[in-house]
Amino acid sequence: MPYDNPLLDKSLKFASRIVKLYQYLLKEKHETIISKQIVRSGTSIGANANEAIYGVSKADFIAKLHIALKETAETEYWLRLLVMSEYITEAEGVSLINDCLAIKRILVATLNTAKQDNN
Repeated sequence: MPYDNPLLDKSLKFASRIVKLYQYLLKEKHETIISKQIVRSGTSIGANANEAIYGVSKADFIAKLHIALKETAETEYWLRLLVMSEYITEAEGVSLINDCLAIKRILVATLNTAKQDNN
């Protein structure tokens, strides 16, 4: 069931792709270090975005979205490393990175709006 919120919807779908990537890296590539890092950061994006929705204040909302944004940057790094290390193909990496960047754009826009509303 999709969310009514594009950020929550995209981040949940992205997290699902990251979990599948994690399973692939473990089973097919026998890679354990990067896979653990990317599953943590890639699933944390949506978790923090969800938590932000229920923040106790505007400052809490902004803080949680900043954490989600940082996790997005970390996930992008791991994805680029997986491509460079040839654990995933460039096409797979581009697809995942594009999804990650789409979420990043939503986060930046939401943060900018929230900060403007705070002034």
